[in-house]
Amino acid sequence: MRSSIPGLGRVMVFLTAALASASLTIPEGWGEEGVQYGQLGTDVTLPCTGAHTGGLAKRVLCGDTGIPVCWMGCRMGNPSLTVTYLWTPDLPGVPFVSCRASDYENFSCSWTSSVETFLPTRYITTYRKKSLTGEDKWRNKNGHVGVCVQDPSRPGTCTVHRSEFWSSYRLNITEVNPLGSSYRLLDVTMQAIIKPDPPEGLVVEPIPLAPRRLHVSWKYPSSWPKEPHFQLRFRLQYRPVIHRSWSMVETVNLSEVITDAFTGLEHVVQVSAKDFLDAGNWSEWSDEARATPVRDLATTISEETTTDARLESLAEEPSQAPNPEPINHSDPLEKMAVLVSLGIFAFFVLAAVLVITVLIWLRVRKHGKDKTKPKFLVDATHLKALPSESGC
Repeated sequence: MRSSIPGLGRVMVFLTAALASASLTIPEGWGEEGVQYGQLGTDVTLPCTGAHTGGLAKRVLCGDTGIPVCWMGCRMGNPSLTVTYLWTPDLPGVPFVSCRASDYENFSCSWTSSVETFLPTRYITTYRKKSLTGEDKWRNKNGHVGVCVQDPSRPGTCTVHRSEFWSSYRLNITEVNPLGSSYRLLDVTMQAIIKPDPPEGLVVEPIPLAPRRLHVSWKYPSSWPKEPHFQLRFRLQYRPVIHRSWSMVETVNLSEVITDAFTGLEHVVQVSAKDFLDAGNWSEWSDEARATPVRDLATTISEETTTDARLESLAEEPSQAPNPEPINHSDPLEKMAVLVSLGIFAFFVLAAVLVITVLIWLRVRKHGKDKTKPKFLVDATHLKALPSESGC
């Protein structure tokens, strides 16, 4: 019978031999012992070694009765061969593939299956390298073909070692299961897929006597090649812990000074890296580092004044427990104001005394000059003032 349910294209039938002498063939090394695969709606012939005659199982018909099931039996009425499990697998789908290079010497690709087949699955990962340009670059059979090496400890990934910066690569990721295979071809260049690892060793420190500054330093990622012609540039993002918006700055150095930090607030800082010539993508952000800028003197005095005022208000409130010690109502700011007032008053007093002293000195000096004039000048002045005798 043919299945009429859409999407049920394949069926996997698990068969178990109850007799110890039963032996079932495992085609192509797939699956466990006692498992045979076949398409939904087709006939599957199974060996039946426990039969009295013939040695072959009756054809097993896989049909549809709402749920895919199978009927089976052996010649001479041998009942030992039974169905133990059944579901409806499918051909593998085209896998999703992405590639990334954390340096210019190697790159890795990862993939995920687009269809859940519930079948044992293998992957064949190869590549072809080309240094030519143009539409026919992949048609050239002289291109190097290699294996993208899979790491058993990292399923779903493979790595191409000793890659070349100016070469192009065509990856072939083929997904294979007992019912068939599907593949994905992906063309990559190192310039497009380069994405460094995050910078390491991020350190943030406050700068003494600089209440709005933080010094930030970091190191190249250890995976990046130590070559002078492979440089990185960096971007720094930072914000106070209590804020949500980030500030950002870019640099080519391994350190930077934040000049607009908020005094007294803890800041969180992260850094990422990218190829110096802007190839590829920015790395992921590094782990966070935190620091608090130093407080300036004015802020410290203001906070101390506020604290003292609060303590004073609390001290003036009646205490529930008697305290024989006298309460000190002295205020440092009040003392400072009194001292300043006294100083200003003393200044004005001294200025007034000085002015009076100068005026007295000038008057005395003028009087002394009048006494020391020559006597003949006085007599001449007196004679000039007398009337003439001839005029009488």
